[in-house]
Amino acid sequence: MKKLLIALLTAASLSACTTTESFVKGADVGWLPQMEASGYQFRNRDGKRQDALRILKDYGINTIRLRTWVNPSQDKGSGHNSRDETVAMAVRAQRMGMRIMIDFHYSDSWADPEKQVKPAAWRGHDFAQLQKDVYDYTYDVMRALQSAGVAPEWVQVGNETRTGMIYPEGHTDNWPQLAKLINQGYAAVKAVSPSSKVVLHLDRGNDNQWFRTWFDNAKANGAKWDVIGMSYYPYWLPGRPDYTASIDDLGRNLNDMAARYGSEVMVVEVGGEDDRPQNTYDMLVAVQAKVRAVPGGKGLGVIYWEPQGARSWSHYALSAWGADGRPTKAMDAFLRQP
Repeated sequence: MKKLLIALLTAASLSACTTTESFVKGADVGWLPQMEASGYQFRNRDGKRQDALRILKDYGINTIRLRTWVNPSQDKGSGHNSRDETVAMAVRAQRMGMRIMIDFHYSDSWADPEKQVKPAAWRGHDFAQLQKDVYDYTYDVMRALQSAGVAPEWVQVGNETRTGMIYPEGHTDNWPQLAKLINQGYAAVKAVSPSSKVVLHLDRGNDNQWFRTWFDNAKANGAKWDVIGMSYYPYWLPGRPDYTASIDDLGRNLNDMAARYGSEVMVVEVGGEDDRPQNTYDMLVAVQAKVRAVPGGKGLGVIYWEPQGARSWSHYALSAWGADGRPTKAMDAFLRQP
């Protein structure tokens, strides 16, 4: 009896140690293949060279977000992220036990609130063909992932689509067309991977009025989604205020989106200044707390955008990596328990 009790306690202990937390603690690492190809050396907190994904996992990161571009260039900062490169990264991350999010930009390079440039190969197509382009491209990438053994838990149809995507046809000036393009992406995702949750993603997660306006229009025009995704970058807000000036607005917006539309919500992009690691740490702790506090368990998690994208390589000020090749204190925020 004593031996049986010890065995049961041991099994329970092992189970507890291997249980994966459902709350998403993520990193977007689209730059990682280029960084590695250029010879950038990642170091862990002890200064030892180590695989970047291993370092991130040791900091509590359980999800990897990857963008995909239609026909990207080979430019170091604004290229790569082809279908095949994205699939290879997804396979690599999944083998390490990471969960996967795929972010369709529907462009050959960056798509964000300032630019939503139609892929060159789709230019001149009428709207009927453009809808087919969206479906076929989405389906092709999803099938490539499936063939490689990857079923993403989340798939974004568009990136920071504040005023739409695939201009001019998919601009918010023409919501009926934008909704049709969104639904082509949604249908293609579900045709290949019915369990994947489709995310629609806007910037300025603290701006509740804009989110209400956008998603009211999306709903009125029949656009489909499963999760509402938000970016939250205090650095990019007018006047660059400290996060403490907008964090409560983020929390209220998360709660309102979940209640108003019955949707799950997630902060799919967040970042803070690399030379203010304590402030970024504090911000990340606060953001995670706001997402966890969404009623009904509808707050899914938080994803840092390019934490490993060290400024010395990327010239990007909002990574969580230092000039010494190591993570900054900011990454410790993902090790905290609620």
